[in-house]
Amino acid sequence: MRRPAFNPHVLLACAVLLLALAEHFGLHLLLPLENRLSDHLARLHAQTLQPDPDIVIVDIDEYSLARMNEQAGQWPWPRAIHGELIEGMRKQGPRAIVFDILFAEQDRYRPESDAYFNEVVRATPNVYFPIIRQGAEDDAQGIPLARYAAAIGIEPTPAATPDAKVALLLPYAIDATSWRVGTINFLADADGVGRRYALYTPAHGWRIPSLAARVAADLGFSLPPREQIVLGWRGRAVAHTRIAYADLYEDFGRSEPRRDPAELKDKIVIIGTTASGLHDVRATPVSSLHPAVDIIATAISNLKNGDFMRPAAAASGPLLTLALIAGLLAAFHTRRNTLQTGLFLVAATGGLYGAGYAAVAGRYLLPVLTPLAFAWLYYFAAALYEYLRERRAREQTVRVFNRFLDPRVVQSLVDQGETVDSLSGQARTITVLFSDIRGFTTLSETRSPGEIVSLLNRYFSRQVEVIFRHGGTLDKFIGDAIMAFWGAPGEDPDHARHAVAAALDMVDQLNQFKQELGAVGDTFDIGIGIHTGPAVVGFIGSERRQDYTAIGDTVNLASRIEGQTKGIARILVSANTVQACAGTFDFVDHGSYKVKGRAQAVRLFEPLRQQQ
Repeated sequence: MRRPAFNPHVLLACAVLLLALAEHFGLHLLLPLENRLSDHLARLHAQTLQPDPDIVIVDIDEYSLARMNEQAGQWPWPRAIHGELIEGMRKQGPRAIVFDILFAEQDRYRPESDAYFNEVVRATPNVYFPIIRQGAEDDAQGIPLARYAAAIGIEPTPAATPDAKVALLLPYAIDATSWRVGTINFLADADGVGRRYALYTPAHGWRIPSLAARVAADLGFSLPPREQIVLGWRGRAVAHTRIAYADLYEDFGRSEPRRDPAELKDKIVIIGTTASGLHDVRATPVSSLHPAVDIIATAISNLKNGDFMRPAAAASGPLLTLALIAGLLAAFHTRRNTLQTGLFLVAATGGLYGAGYAAVAGRYLLPVLTPLAFAWLYYFAAALYEYLRERRAREQTVRVFNRFLDPRVVQSLVDQGETVDSLSGQARTITVLFSDIRGFTTLSETRSPGEIVSLLNRYFSRQVEVIFRHGGTLDKFIGDAIMAFWGAPGEDPDHARHAVAAALDMVDQLNQFKQELGAVGDTFDIGIGIHTGPAVVGFIGSERRQDYTAIGDTVNLASRIEGQTKGIARILVSANTVQACAGTFDFVDHGSYKVKGRAQAVRLFEPLRQQQ
């Protein structure tokens, strides 16, 4: 059978790999799903970790808002309240005090409160405040960077524009001499989830530090040489050590404090809000309602401990994709069972899921979903091709072998997964039967061609039914002769017995047919020759026309034996066939005969049904 000049699985693999490369290096259509899987793994791993105990959040929670209402009033509180809190904390010796509260405007109604707050801040050189980088479209009305660079800590690069302006929301309630500031802009991906944190924000060739980066740099932590980091999470969304603002403030006001007087010593203290009414929450991989103060705490922790996430090598995704598809291609190319190949891919999926988790545990982001997505795409495409190919092969097998075999035998072959290709060109031990009509020439001289054809068709239909009933393969009609064999294409260990039984039934069918013909049938007879031996079976012919047939000396001898039946018996079989029948039938020994093409005489036997 003709085979395609190309391997469809290789073409499918190449097509999928091209799509994968386009995705990895340009399209990024699967990035949202990749991020979701990374979020899931990061969330699982975060639950196994404890936050840095050196970072403490002083929490303006709902309890504190209610507790402070009598002495501080409604939010926002007078800034003197924060000044008193800073004074109390300063005595304990924290490494840094970081506000996640904007002080963008002076308090026109309580200037003395602002003045006291500024006095405390000037005396506390490790207090940090946030600023906001506003939209670039407002830069024309912004502050001149060159003038404010020193106060804010903005650094120029070689590409810095000297007279550039930038729109920043600065802490104007704080004296500029006390500005230790950094941006707290939330970096959200396209899906609204914040996974990254800016170390600095570029603007017109200048670098504006973030609040976390400013604190980390002042405390001597090493900053990675990049614009942003991917945050590495620890614990739940509110897992950092927390102290209610009200509890700490009240304890500082007591003559005899009840709290540990060194609980903030050498700590990085972050003051922020988690009260639901203040709406200071963001979506992160850990929680859809993650307090912003905890995000800053995580960023400082990452810079302090160097445990931020690092992207895997750029080639890791394409290489994983290539490895998966190459493995699947090898499985399909070697004709592995599609289900087994699918189970292999399921196992690979589980393995890559585990590898992704291990990578997150090692603080690396390994692309897992994209390689798996393309691997499954190739698997389903290749499995569909295999299904269609097998269906075509089954249909071809049924169509071809229905001409030679009983449909029940054909169905059995198909159920066993046999195809035209798999059954072609086999060396088998088979039993070959030749049946020829005697007296056909005399009969044809007295009948019209139409009657002869009709008679032959009726006769052949009966005999073919007998052959099929005994599991034989109809090889061909040769004029008024029939050639059939047993033992191929399906396995049949009793092929000799089935062939002889078919021959005996063919004689019975002949007798019934002769009775139907009446006087015309007096001259109608047959001779049947059978031999068992090795032969080659398969599809033989030209590219346009092929037939399933048997060739070899066994076929020739069966034909010669059929030629010896005249004047001896209707059925003659060889000694090989007698031996293969193993006592199933009685045989009459007719002696040895010389046959054409054989130097040695052939011993022939006539089969009889055993008497019951």
